[in-house]
Amino acid sequence: MNQDAEHLRLVSIFHYVVAGVAGFCSFFPLLYTVLGFVFVALSHRPPANPTQEVPPAALGWAFVGLGIFLFLLGVAFALVLALAGRSLSRRKRYWFAFVVACIECTFIPFGTILGIFTIVVLSRESVKALFPAAQAPG
Repeated sequence: MNQDAEHLRLVSIFHYVVAGVAGFCSFFPLLYTVLGFVFVALSHRPPANPTQEVPPAALGWAFVGLGIFLFLLGVAFALVLALAGRSLSRRKRYWFAFVVACIECTFIPFGTILGIFTIVVLSRESVKALFPAAQAPG
């Protein structure tokens, strides 16, 4: 039982670490947003060379939208990882933590490693007993 509590504590700490890494990585799509604004700005000025084509403004706005969407998705993913880490440390919301562990396997390589270890730890019956809501009634 003591080993299970230690494993839950470690997995919880690593969830916070991976949430920080995911939060940092979520800023990279903002480069698409900057590139999109450059395209929009270039589409409104005449080209220096008459044979040069100007990028359409719609392409720029598509980059802006994609960058903002991916940024918000990354921030939401980081927040969900941090919430899962908090749930593991408080031993609440077993199924939420389990589903987040399955989803975080898509965050290669750190999320995959942590997700697999979390699934292995949460699959033990002795760990399930530490979560009051995960126990079957009766």
